[in-house]
Amino acid sequence: ISNSYSINSNSNLNFNVKNVLGKPLKVCCNFPKTGFYRDGFCTTGSNDYGVHVICAKVTKEFLDFTKSKGNDLTTRSNLGNFPGLKPGDHWCLCASRWREALIAGVAPPVDLEATHEKALEFVTLQQLIDHSI
Repeated sequence: ISNSYSINSNSNLNFNVKNVLGKPLKVCCNFPKTGFYRDGFCTTGSNDYGVHVICAKVTKEFLDFTKSKGNDLTTRSNLGNFPGLKPGDHWCLCASRWREALIAGVAPPVDLEATHEKALEFVTLQQLIDHSI
């Protein structure tokens, strides 16, 4: 998978990448700027070992859960220009962490149009639909 793609800036769509619905991938969030490539999209590539492909609206329960697993998403870090998240922010999550949160009963809501099709290698479309925004 390559990180080269074509973006239509008027519609915030990435036409070379599909979402879980089989349509062009929509931007997840530009503030804070999310995505493995910090371009607003939940795209992935060979260097993205976490597979940051699920666009979620994070909740306090999820943020507490992921912090308990050693990944504090609430604290600002200069590494990768990470702003720190608060409940309600949209963020590209690691597919495996979202699945762990699903099993634990704290999976945050998902934006299906902004969730990369690669997420379907980790969870089912129905699981995503059941948690869609």
